[in-house]
Amino acid sequence: MQWSGAVSGAAEEPRPEPVAIEDEQTIRRATTAATLGNVAEWYDFGIYSYLAAIALDRVFFPQAGEWATVFTLATFAAAFVVRPLGGLVLGPLGDRIGRTKVLSATVLLMAVATALLGLVPSYDSIGLAAPLIVLFIRLLQGFSAGGEYTGALTLVAEYAPDRRRGFFGSWLEFGTLVGYTLGAGVCALLVGLLPQDDLLSWGWRLPFMLALPIGVTGIYLRMRLEETPAFRQLMDRSPAMSTMSLYRVFQILVTHCRSAALIAGGLVVAWNVTNYVLTNYVPTYLTGTLPDHGRSGTSEALSTSLQVVVMLAMLCVIIFVGRLSDRIGRKPILLTGSAALIVLGLPAVWLLQAGLAGQVLGLLIMGFALLCFAAVTPSTLPALFPTFVRYGSLAIIFNVFVSAFAGTAPTVIGLAVTTTGNLDWPGYYLIGAGVVGLVSTLFLKEPAGRPLEGAAPLTSSADLPAPKLSEDGVPLENPQVRRQG
Repeated sequence: MQWSGAVSGAAEEPRPEPVAIEDEQTIRRATTAATLGNVAEWYDFGIYSYLAAIALDRVFFPQAGEWATVFTLATFAAAFVVRPLGGLVLGPLGDRIGRTKVLSATVLLMAVATALLGLVPSYDSIGLAAPLIVLFIRLLQGFSAGGEYTGALTLVAEYAPDRRRGFFGSWLEFGTLVGYTLGAGVCALLVGLLPQDDLLSWGWRLPFMLALPIGVTGIYLRMRLEETPAFRQLMDRSPAMSTMSLYRVFQILVTHCRSAALIAGGLVVAWNVTNYVLTNYVPTYLTGTLPDHGRSGTSEALSTSLQVVVMLAMLCVIIFVGRLSDRIGRKPILLTGSAALIVLGLPAVWLLQAGLAGQVLGLLIMGFALLCFAAVTPSTLPALFPTFVRYGSLAIIFNVFVSAFAGTAPTVIGLAVTTTGNLDWPGYYLIGAGVVGLVSTLFLKEPAGRPLEGAAPLTSSADLPAPKLSEDGVPLENPQVRRQG
């Protein structure tokens, strides 16, 4: 689907120009800003899931008995209820006023909300008001997350050279993993150093308070960035695009991007179900669910440490997988991840029930499947949509599908296990995610090495051959290349 302004009744998406060049240092600075901002965002968002298995159920739901875990996970899932709203507001806004302004705002909102979460009094202090305040703050976090990740996807994809978009896109998930790992590591450190009483009374607050300085760093880096090459091209050619209504975005999605929206939604489901099962449900499964059903679980400290080990293993290879996708394509890697979920999803859960060695292997299997999606999906999704609706389309689709199918997975699995006593539910979810990912990938048109829709082909100054010189030694200008900036 090549966009050339054929959308009836809308301002035309301009035709792509000759090859554009972006300075290599600018590309790396943009990628660093997006990555570090993502570290802050997902450290903030992720620490709740780790603390849910360690302390939060006892701090905010001490009288709920066996349902305390379900209520705590439900509060986690509440953030996903408003993520689509955040996407609806922040995504189209990013298509109007620019990517960097919106991304600076999302990091600020997340950092402030997370710091406030560390100040909420316990249930023993203010009763029912405590979990209600937590719920409200989680809604603020969800609103921020609704515009954060898809904006970061858009920013990195629009700055990355066409032939290295997989490499630069994988750095974004590197930041996500660092954020989750940092959150898990801080929680593991607290569990190892603090007595249980201190952890429940004040220690659990420390990870939330650390969010503020991390967030300030992300804000500073993002506010120093100029807009992406694709967005600058769009504004130079057709400034009227900045006034496109939300209704028009939906109309274009339904009439012109329907297949792209379904493919994107399927990849989002496969990727994020795997992610939230591994990072949010499995810690609770190992520390609470298995022992409650007479199986061999783990201590809270060991569970968190195992998560950190898996995340570190993924960190070591994710950039190489992203680079590999620039050579062999995104589809082979996505198909590998989907097949791994289908074939190994249930055995991985059985391994979690088989003692420490099995738990390590089961977590590594889930981590491998997640790696296949995390390394290449950030460079795959933005390529499905044209520049003038890219941020808004991704924000709407990503958050609707995550909220409906992925973010709720830990709560639904926890409820299913509690009511049926069947410990295999996580595996059923992983198999379903693999099927959705497989079908979506089969319909995907390989995006590796191609320009983004509606943007000029983009290369980096570092990728250019040495210029030809005239007889007097003056570099000859290539008329097919336009330098950005």
